[in-house]
Amino acid sequence: MIDAAVGHIASELNQYIRRTFSLSEDMVVISNLLELDSTVSVHVNNKLALFLVNIEKDTTPQQQGHLNAPGAERSVVSTTPLYLNLYLMVAGNFSGGNYSEGLKFISTAVSFFQRQPMMDQHNTPALDKRIEKIMLDIENMSMQDLSSMWGMLGGKYLPSVLYKVRMVTFDAGDIQQQSHLMKEPEFLLGN
Repeated sequence: MIDAAVGHIASELNQYIRRTFSLSEDMVVISNLLELDSTVSVHVNNKLALFLVNIEKDTTPQQQGHLNAPGAERSVVSTTPLYLNLYLMVAGNFSGGNYSEGLKFISTAVSFFQRQPMMDQHNTPALDKRIEKIMLDIENMSMQDLSSMWGMLGGKYLPSVLYKVRMVTFDAGDIQQQSHLMKEPEFLLGN
């Protein structure tokens, strides 16, 4: 499901950038900046790279799912869905004379997510049916945290913006418990 959420975000951003600048090629790629051998990934040259920086469990208390239909004879308790926060980096990998182009595309990405900070089945029908909605918020980082992150990523700083992607849900739909509901006895009073 993580791949579906990130893929959807990249697809929507690509469509917006292609329309905005009348381009025929995708400018957003889902990719690490560096290969495992620490060489720069060739396919991210002069592109916006979208990559996952962290995954965390949303600590907001959630309730266990109860599935009781009106008039049902059984009570069903399902597993609690898992809510995740994804930290997604959008980095402009534009060098030399193309540096200002990278800044233009980063600005366009920020503008797009400002206009559409939430994606659901209504405003983006292509969203995977297993995902209820995706909400994006810019995550502010101090210079020290930013330096640490880029050091951890093994690369030199690139113009970038970090987004917290909320409400990615894993729901196995497993039923943990079923029980028969007791109906109150009906007493009929006769004449």
